[in-house]
Amino acid sequence: MALRQVLEVYELLDSATIDGPQVASFLHAHGIEQVEVTRITSGERFTDAVRIRVRGSDPRAPVLGVIGKLGGVGARPAQIGIVSDADGALVTLALALKLGAMRKAGDQLPGDVIISTHICPAAPTRPHHPVPFMSIPVEREKLERADVHPDMGAVLSIDTSRGNRVVNHKGIAITPTVRQGWILPVAADLIDILETVTAVHAVVMPLSTQDITPYANGLFHINSILQPAAYTDVPVVGVAITAQVAVPGCATGATQLDDVDKAVRFALEVAKAWGRGACRFHDEAEFARLVSLYGSMARLQTAGTTGA
Repeated sequence: MALRQVLEVYELLDSATIDGPQVASFLHAHGIEQVEVTRITSGERFTDAVRIRVRGSDPRAPVLGVIGKLGGVGARPAQIGIVSDADGALVTLALALKLGAMRKAGDQLPGDVIISTHICPAAPTRPHHPVPFMSIPVEREKLERADVHPDMGAVLSIDTSRGNRVVNHKGIAITPTVRQGWILPVAADLIDILETVTAVHAVVMPLSTQDITPYANGLFHINSILQPAAYTDVPVVGVAITAQVAVPGCATGATQLDDVDKAVRFALEVAKAWGRGACRFHDEAEFARLVSLYGSMARLQTAGTTGA
């Protein structure tokens, strides 16, 4: 279980003054050595990009990236307290804490895990149907580029995804794999892990083509869960924390800690399997065949073009 780590991180983030350096100090105190904090500013607003690297036992093993997507952990002054949207940061930081505890107990994963998220207790909100969304306090592209790392061999992108009427399920869901502008089949290995962790049938969050494009094009997106796919060439799978009803990202008192725990445990089990080469996000040969038949779809990783 990772519920202890989830609770510790929840209490840490539920603060009007939380920032990246405080998070780094907290992680260092729990034995996590490699933590980088980069402050990104836009006018008077800012957020702290946090990147954590937990080393595996085999430097040749595949590296998994786990990215926590969110607008902010808080929406002050509009809202008091931690918001539903904080789940991306909550899951990823709890995962780092769990990996640190495992290392202290003598359990080290085969491969490195690189964890990225950002910390902002005062992010803005914006209108969105069916419920308001959290926005981000800085230029989105700078933050998206800070999330990805060239050593990541595959990415789990974790985002609360309760603000829709598409997935009417309380728990967690995964998306199809996305790579270089292609929406690929749902990974069977990830379905196996998801069902083992949750003890229920896997739920898949559907995607449209525009969901995997950068926000800069101004099109409707279900949320930011697949934004990392626009900034890396490796396979990306979204891990969505979902609800039976539409819950605003800026809502307080809406965090479902049992679902957050499921997401942490899912990411952990994927990291174990990925590092030992026992988990595939997609079929490499079939992907190569797809590109050879139909060409590159990398233009969907851009903001597009204007004109006829």
